[in-house]
Order: sequence, then structure tokens, then C-alpha cells
Amino acid sequence: MRILHTSDWHIGRTFHGVDLLTDQARVLDAIAALVAERGVDVVVVPGDVYDRSIPSADAVTVCNRGFEAIRDAGALIVATSGNHDSAARLGAGAAFSRAGGLHLMTTVAGIGAPVVLEDAHGPVAFYGIPYLEPEITRAQLDVPSARSHAEILDAAMGRVHTDLDARRENAPRTRSVVLAHAFVVGAEATGSERSISVGGVETVSASAFGGVDYVALGHLHSPQTLTENIRYSGSPLPYSFGERTHGKAVFLVDLDADGLHSVERVDLPVVRGLKQLTGTVQQLLEDDAFRDAEDCYVSAVLTDPERPVDAMRSLQTRFPFAVHLEWQRPDGADDLRYRDKVHGRSDLQITRSFLTDLRSEPTTGEIRLVEAALGYADRTGEDTAEVVALEQTA
Repeated sequence: MRILHTSDWHIGRTFHGVDLLTDQARVLDAIAALVAERGVDVVVVPGDVYDRSIPSADAVTVCNRGFEAIRDAGALIVATSGNHDSAARLGAGAAFSRAGGLHLMTTVAGIGAPVVLEDAHGPVAFYGIPYLEPEITRAQLDVPSARSHAEILDAAMGRVHTDLDARRENAPRTRSVVLAHAFVVGAEATGSERSISVGGVETVSASAFGGVDYVALGHLHSPQTLTENIRYSGSPLPYSFGERTHGKAVFLVDLDADGLHSVERVDLPVVRGLKQLTGTVQQLLEDDAFRDAEDCYVSAVLTDPERPVDAMRSLQTRFPFAVHLEWQRPDGADDLRYRDKVHGRSDLQITRSFLTDLRSEPTTGEIRLVEAALGYADRTGEDTAEVVALEQTA
């Protein structure tokens, strides 16, 4: 049996305010094309199908079309819910969708009730472990004292093993695949994932998944191999500039009669690249060295001596997908600790520096006003007529 492992679609997500639905539709089409090209039997999606618990109508349309394209390409689909999904909403109509080859496993009660598919070597049991919030699911899992994700996952895997052991009594060659949405010890976050910590304890051990032929993980956004049979496929698109160097991919997993036979990483096409650029507004607009960023999402660090006015509008004349910018003074003064910046300086010098950092060098009239205000602060109770007069003339 050939399985394609993908996860964390986050359909409906925006990128610095930019709608990604078109990009997401394109990458789902690429996954469907891969299914057809490589003869995939089952596509597994361990969570975060949507980016929000209540997805927009457009997001639902893109997701459904993606599912349809994968089914048309010849694969069944097994999916679980993640911490971004609403398990109840994603799983609504699960019994009906199962008839069409889409198996949505979103309930605690269903953890020990796998989807069982057959190949030439016998049955393969697919167990779906949705995102499990300890506070909400511990009673359902009969572990009322559990507080951590590790304790909850151990209880969930206990149900998996109970069912799998019973099946192997009748069909000893039953193979197993677990879909789980969790943060496993040893994996690396990218920064674009939402924290699932509860009391600071969000990680689980890879050893919890012992005795399973393949574990398809979701939640972290970069492809990672924890052990040969425990992997994160990562998200199909980058969702932060911290992911700009991550090649997005899926895993093709082949099971034979004895279990896991091989795993192949297949890189996904880059729908739109990410670039981080540094320079003045003029340099970014004129330098040919930045030509390859013109069709990418751009994050710019501006080094102009003074804060540029309407910089984003200017940059978007060349980089229409510029989505983020920040101004960094070229002298690097912003990197100094505040205590070091003010040590040994007068109140007037500190205030003048603050105004310069915030906007630009203050005018002579503004300096006179500051001097008067500082003087008044030192003469508590003194008549403010002088300050008022200076305000009117500054």
C-alpha cells in the first residue's frame, strides 16, 4: 500500500494580511497530481486542515475541491482535526463523506475504531488521534488526573494498542498507521505554529508511538524525521518568513507484508517564494540585485537615515507582494541597551535623542519648548505662563 503523508494545510490562512486561498488551491492541485503520478492509495492529513475553527465559505470551497481532486486522482483520504480546527465542524457529515472515500476522524470515541483498508498483503488499520486538549479530553479518556499532553497521548495510544492487539489475534499480519496532531520531543518548531502548551507541558515522547508501523504527525510546519517511521510532513506552504529556507514536501510511505518498507520525501513546487531584503527604499527600488524578488512575498528591512514616508506603497510598485517592512537605523543604535544609551546624558539630551529616534531631529523651537518643560518639571508649583507662551511661539 502506498500512502502520501501531508498535513497542516491551514486552508483560509492569511500571510501578513494577504489572502492565500489561490496559493493553497494550487498546492492542493499539485498534491493531487502527485497522487495520480505515483499511484498513491491513501492520503493522510493529521490535523489543521483549516486555519480557523469557523472557516470562511471560500476556505471550505477550496478545501472541498482539494479533497475532490485527490479522490479523482485515485486515493482515499484519512484526516484528523488539529488545534486550529473545530473537531465538531470538521467531523460533521463524517458518516456521509466516508461513503465517498473521505474518512474524517475527529472524536475521542473514535480513537480505538480505525479505518481498515485492504491491499494484497492484508489489512492496514488507520488510527486517527485528533488534537487532544488535556482539560477537555481527560475525562473522556478515563484519566481524570491527567494534566499534560504526554499523559493524554499515552491514554489515547492505549486505546490504539488494545484494538490493534485484538485485530492481530484474528489477522496477525495487520499493519498499522497512526495519525496524530502533537508536539513530539526532538522536533523543531518554525514559529508559525500556535502553541498547544498547557501549564508549560506540551511535548510528548516519540516512545509513546511504539509498536506502530508508521506515525504520520501534524502540527509542526517543516518536514522532519524523528525516527524512520515517525515523521512530520510539515505544511505544504510557508506560513512565516522563518520558513523561507524550508523546502516544503510530502512523504511517500510504502507498506509491504512485513510493515514499513520505505519512505521517500517528495518536494512540493514553490507556489510563491519568500524573500527578506535589506537596504534603503531607493536601493530596493533600483538595484538589479533584487530582481529575483519581484514575484515573491517580500519582507524588507529599511536602512534609510530617516523613517521613510509611505514606504510600503513605494516598494509595492516594484514588489507587488511586499507584505512586511521595518525601519532599522543604519547606525545600529537601536541595538544598544537603553541603560547604555542614557548613561551620563542630561535630560535634554535624552529627550532630544528620543525625538530623533521616533521621528527626526527636533527644530530649534521644539528644543526651546522641551527645555521649558524640563525646567518646569524641576520647579514644581511654579507658574506655567512661560511654558504656555513658548508653546504658542514654537
